[in-house]
Amino acid sequence: MAERIYVFKRFERFWHWSQAGLIMFLMLTAFDIHGTYTIFGFEKAVAYHTIAAWTLIGLWVFAIFWHFTTGEWMQYIPTTEKVVAMMNYYLFGIFKNAPHPFKLTQLRKHNPLQRLAYLAILVCVGPLIWVTGVLYLFYDKWAAWGLGSLQLEWVANGHIAGAFMMLAFLIAHVYLTTAGHTPTAHIKAMITGWEEVD
Repeated sequence: MAERIYVFKRFERFWHWSQAGLIMFLMLTAFDIHGTYTIFGFEKAVAYHTIAAWTLIGLWVFAIFWHFTTGEWMQYIPTTEKVVAMMNYYLFGIFKNAPHPFKLTQLRKHNPLQRLAYLAILVCVGPLIWVTGVLYLFYDKWAAWGLGSLQLEWVANGHIAGAFMMLAFLIAHVYLTTAGHTPTAHIKAMITGWEEVD
């Protein structure tokens, strides 16, 4: 029997969708900057990319503040409990209509694999993108900052590598939203805040 529980608060949903929109726009402008296609043109794409990046940084700073003041940061503490069961579920069980090995609650919104994935984004991918992005943006100040030995190519390649890791995460994230009891259940939960659980 399914019950409805309120899982995602209003700010979480705002933060989630704003972040998703900004990341997709950053990717759109990045491919334009690199000449993959032309939508805005190089100069406008760079300007839009920079504005979106600063907006996302501001959103992240506010989200970090919100997570720490509300205690929601505890939702992201990694655990190895049921990691193998979750891997087996996503690799095999989901295709056999096996029961989900993780019980979602208001206090445990993310399964062990989600927690590890979000930790990787927060600790590795995010910092790689932001540090290289800020360095790239202010490359004319490197000498004044004592970073004259840095190579622009390394910074640019690091930024691109981080961006492609974020793209891979985004693709996997969107795919896994279809892994609920219906293909749109998780998406509806991130819109309304309410999740149906067994």
